[in-house]
Amino acid sequence: MTTRAGTAMRPGLGRSVGAAGRFLAWWRDALASWLTPRWRALLGLDRERLLLVPGEGQVQLLRAGPDGLGTLAELPLPLEAAALDAVLDARLVGLPRWGLLPSVQVLRRPLLLPAAASERLREVVGFEIDRQTPFTAEAVYYDARVTGRRGDGQIEAELVVVRRQGVDRALQELGPVATGLAGLDVADAGGQPLGVNLLPPAQRTRRVSPARSWNLLAATVAVLALCFAGWQVLANRRAAADAFAAQVERSAVQARGVATERQQLVDLVEGARFLQQQRAARPTTVEVLDELTRLLPDNTYLEKVSIEGDRLLLIGLSPEAPGLVKQLEASRLWKSPALTGALQMDRRTRLDRFSLTAQLVGAPAPSAAPRGAADGR
Repeated sequence: MTTRAGTAMRPGLGRSVGAAGRFLAWWRDALASWLTPRWRALLGLDRERLLLVPGEGQVQLLRAGPDGLGTLAELPLPLEAAALDAVLDARLVGLPRWGLLPSVQVLRRPLLLPAAASERLREVVGFEIDRQTPFTAEAVYYDARVTGRRGDGQIEAELVVVRRQGVDRALQELGPVATGLAGLDVADAGGQPLGVNLLPPAQRTRRVSPARSWNLLAATVAVLALCFAGWQVLANRRAAADAFAAQVERSAVQARGVATERQQLVDLVEGARFLQQQRAARPTTVEVLDELTRLLPDNTYLEKVSIEGDRLLLIGLSPEAPGLVKQLEASRLWKSPALTGALQMDRRTRLDRFSLTAQLVGAPAPSAAPRGAADGR
């Protein structure tokens, strides 16, 4: 059961890896398009390669890049690796080396396949060699490429095959450099590389470009710079958030202080208003004394006048103490005057000592002045 599950997961894993590889290739090409040709060449992003075109007793050396093909040199066969390196500069030495076969040596067949076949195109077309060509899969080198995509979920592909015997003979004539080839491409009718690799994966040699170390260093620096920039942006955001929080806290403290002061001011105003209302609710001491002076007879003497809240207390001497209550009832500044306690004779003055209380009421509103006085008459 474990073997079956692992086998079932391999196609999905292959599709994921293929999709990831295509995305990385697209991303790399998109980044490279923003660079100048000089920088693309310096960083090894031009996808340049050396093409070895064998001929009659010699091999033509071509450079394939985004600008097309360029002839570098023609060297005699068989070709030694040292002789090839001698005609290349330091940048070209590290480029991948490919063989280029003429179009007359290959057989090309168009195919119509499901879109899912593009994930493992070379493996799929390997089963079509017996049907599409007069050769068997063991007798040829082959590859395939996608030439178009249709809207019905199918792809247009092309199968490219070449007889293994002819390729092996050409590689043998090429000499020792044949063992270091990264691929084997085919020229189309116009002499341009077709974009396939007929060389089996086991025979391909991957050359490390001198610019690869610089590319890795540049990528590492870019990743570190990106991480630092992200960290710096995050730190700036945190600092800005902390500063904003501190400002909000200061504003909140000020607002609470202002609210406290406002409440204190409101309390003071309310207290002053309450005191004013309390004062307005009963007569002033001067008014009470003036009223007592007006109502009490001249033979009455006061020893104590006390005002506690709205309670008026009078203690004094008078020859007609019982009649004081009736006289004090004529005032509008208090009400309910009454004697408290018994009258006592003062031996020295022969007057009755009395104690009298009354309840203060609101002060009367000042009467309007006569019209003639108001007019100044």
